[in-house]
Amino acid sequence: MACGSMDSRAWAPLTRSPGHPGAAECGRALRGTPGGRTRKDWSCWLIVASLVGAFGSSFLYGYNLSVVNAPTLYIKSFYNESWERRHGHPIDQDTLTLLWSVTVSIFAIGGLVGTLLVKLIGKVLGRKHTLLVNNGFAISAALLMACSLQAGAFEMLIVGRFIMGVDGGIALSALPMYLNEISPKAIRGSLGQVTAIFICVGVFVGQLLGLPELLGKESTWPYLFGVIAVPALVQLVTLPFLPESPRYLLFEKHNQAGAEKAFRTFLGKEDVSREVEEVLAESRLQRNIHLVSVLELLRSPFVRWQVITVVITMASYQLCGLNAIWFYTNSIFGKAGVPPEKIPYITLSTGGIETLAAIFSGLVIERLGRRPLLMGGFGLMALFFGILTVTLTLQDHAPWIPYLSIVCILAIIASFCSGPGGIPFILTGEFFQQPQRPAAFIIAGTVNWLSNFAVGLLFPFIQKSLDTYCFLVFAAICLTGAIYFYFVLPETKNRTHAEISQAFAKRNKAYPPEENTDSSVSDNKVARRPEQDSASTLDNYVKNGIV
Repeated sequence: MACGSMDSRAWAPLTRSPGHPGAAECGRALRGTPGGRTRKDWSCWLIVASLVGAFGSSFLYGYNLSVVNAPTLYIKSFYNESWERRHGHPIDQDTLTLLWSVTVSIFAIGGLVGTLLVKLIGKVLGRKHTLLVNNGFAISAALLMACSLQAGAFEMLIVGRFIMGVDGGIALSALPMYLNEISPKAIRGSLGQVTAIFICVGVFVGQLLGLPELLGKESTWPYLFGVIAVPALVQLVTLPFLPESPRYLLFEKHNQAGAEKAFRTFLGKEDVSREVEEVLAESRLQRNIHLVSVLELLRSPFVRWQVITVVITMASYQLCGLNAIWFYTNSIFGKAGVPPEKIPYITLSTGGIETLAAIFSGLVIERLGRRPLLMGGFGLMALFFGILTVTLTLQDHAPWIPYLSIVCILAIIASFCSGPGGIPFILTGEFFQQPQRPAAFIIAGTVNWLSNFAVGLLFPFIQKSLDTYCFLVFAAICLTGAIYFYFVLPETKNRTHAEISQAFAKRNKAYPPEENTDSSVSDNKVARRPEQDSASTLDNYVKNGIV
């Protein structure tokens, strides 16, 4: 059955019916002045859905990025002891290095597997239930890793890291789709930025709990991994009380009553006829389109530049050099004169800067737009990477130069989190229509995780060959990304999905046939070419009373 097809009852006049008992009051409590459009759109249930979804999903992704740093020495000692107990001799250094590399990098392999599973799970279960099922991966991984020391099996830690990667791959695809589909277009960017904010919060909490005074001790490091179960359990008991994505209910389940109820809950108002009409009009446009596969999406001329832009955005997101910054942080702090025992506490500043920059981006994204934040973030990263290369090369020439290196590191982190850190996930949801979105997130996630793995695999060789000049490679990548976004990326702020598709239509040089062959549109003489920027096809439908 076509995803966009609806039975005849779906086109009956919409009636107002009671919604969630507290939804309207929740929305009214947050409404500001008539001009405060963004504040008015934030309902209590929308906030709860974003916070709970992000806490059990993107928070865990960020936490698992940083949690392995503090107990590195203890984990390697555990590997050595386990090996010696089994084989009667200590593990050789090369094998230990290989095991540790696998422990760190297998997270990315799991992420790729999780990304490939999203479409299959999401088609059957929907967005919300995919997130719920995903908690099973997180809880099982937490148990495996927390019990590995007591069981004396380092394989449990490695398998647990792989399963957490699967959790991360599913979360970073299902969560942005869910948030994109439940949010009003006026705050779609700000709500989508919650994903990036909680990634940064997760990194910071991982650094914080890894301090020796907390869980970063030889006897307590397994609890660092056991903590993972807490956010998963919170999401598991909270998310069932929230509705499914209304767009998913309308497009793929053809459940108009359920979609209306979900809209009333998330928007905090009784009359949701306008929102439902917009989705139904989009469904009308795509009534003959099925849920497309990855191969079909790659072959489609109608979304060629959207796919290219998502690939470049996700590749730039991972290849921009932020992982390299984490590699250099401790050595730069040490050369700046920070005592080794104080470095973990100073490193907390990087996690704090990440979080503050991500919050800043969430506050201004609907004012400045996606395009300026992406171009500005990557452009500033290229600039500071260039300065960092100079300071690292000349750091022995003056005592103040290492401190300038620290400033550059913090500036690079802030530049990344103020735009490139979260916007790629938002754009993937905004570029594509409902039937294309799952396949688009598979493509984006695959590029994301493969790039992540490539950086972990190749960076040591790049660093060994170029030393401090390796940052020039990342500066070039960031600059290339900024230039591409300047020439290709349209602004998507406060635009419908139909309008965003329209913005790419001229560059694609191909127009979706449903926009030109719809008989009902021809009969009412409202079909227009996509290059007309004054109004979208969707707007034409609503204005001419077709819905």
